[in-house]
Amino acid sequence: MTLKIACQMDPIAGIDVSGDSTLAILLAAQDRGHDIFYYTPPNLTLRDGRLLAHGHSLTVRDEPGNHFDLSNERIVDLSDLDVVLLRQDPPFDMSYITTTHLLERIHPQTLVVNDPGHVRNAPEKIFVLDFPDLMPPTLVTRNLADVRSFREEYDDIIVKPLYGNGGAGVFRLQSGDSNLAALIEIFQEAWREPFMVQQYRPEVRQGDKRIILIDGEIGGIINRVPAPDEARSNMHVGGKAEPVELTDRDREICTKLAPELRRRGLIFTGIDVIGPYLTEINVTSPTGIREVKKFGGADIAVMIWECIERMRAGR
Repeated sequence: MTLKIACQMDPIAGIDVSGDSTLAILLAAQDRGHDIFYYTPPNLTLRDGRLLAHGHSLTVRDEPGNHFDLSNERIVDLSDLDVVLLRQDPPFDMSYITTTHLLERIHPQTLVVNDPGHVRNAPEKIFVLDFPDLMPPTLVTRNLADVRSFREEYDDIIVKPLYGNGGAGVFRLQSGDSNLAALIEIFQEAWREPFMVQQYRPEVRQGDKRIILIDGEIGGIINRVPAPDEARSNMHVGGKAEPVELTDRDREICTKLAPELRRRGLIFTGIDVIGPYLTEINVTSPTGIREVKKFGGADIAVMIWECIERMRAGR
């Protein structure tokens, strides 16, 4: 099966070739003979009910510094394509949300991965709140008194933006830390929305697991271990990727999530697990597939296309 696909992503010139999941997906698409059209979010246009994208044909290579070529600049009616990959990174702001409204006009006749309406309604730190039995103790608030009370109960807490990504703006506040009020003031000034507060889980020192699911099925797992002087495990702030085995609890979490992921059309998701707890469900632009393959796991990019091809074939 040859598919006509488009990829909506951030500028491809700026990606990290060694770890970029979107590039891995595009390489697998190219290997399977699919035709790739590339555009960036500002180049979407809705005119007379037609969703158009200004972009180029794309050829990709797994070569740092020489990883892509653009050709045949043109305007494409996205409803004429088979698949659109929604792969721009957060921030999950009004610009991002607007693209989901636009893409919703062509889905599912053109299959958008992930389903744009459900991406809009399932940002990482909101969707996970549907599963309180799987999460560590969690508070969503803008109220300083509520944060003080939460820390008094749990002693050691994490504070993070509700719509942040990549570990940006994540702080650990231990019992007695006198910076709590000042930090909450900064959060209140920087963001209009509430923020998330969670019990700090010491298990993070052994790693924050990223489990990748394809249409609700486990595709692979990687562990991200924080640097000695960091509370965050994100690899761009010094976290180290390493192999890890799935536990029974990991499988239990995935089994509970799977039906809802399928119902929402969230084909490619990445969940974060610390110790026995689910902390995030990543649906906007999940990452980690290159790290899984690097440590001998499955080629998840291929699994994604196998799933998409089955859906397009009606199976």
